[in-house]
Amino acid sequence: MNDNKVKKSYTPLAQESRMMVDTACAAWHLCRSPQTLRGWASKGNGPLKPIDLHGRLVWRVDDIRRLLGA
Repeated sequence: MNDNKVKKSYTPLAQESRMMVDTACAAWHLCRSPQTLRGWASKGNGPLKPIDLHGRLVWRVDDIRRLLGA
């Protein structure tokens, strides 16, 4: 099987300098699918709450660190 998907690499959480990251990056750090995080956001039942920034979800890096105990 030929997998043509481009694998994206993300900055390790300990080295992340941004205050917020997009859904794909947050999902990668949390070992979840982006759709899981979107579900948390829409149902309001997840361990993290995103910020709606001009119609796009962003997630606080400090919240991700806290959840992971990092």
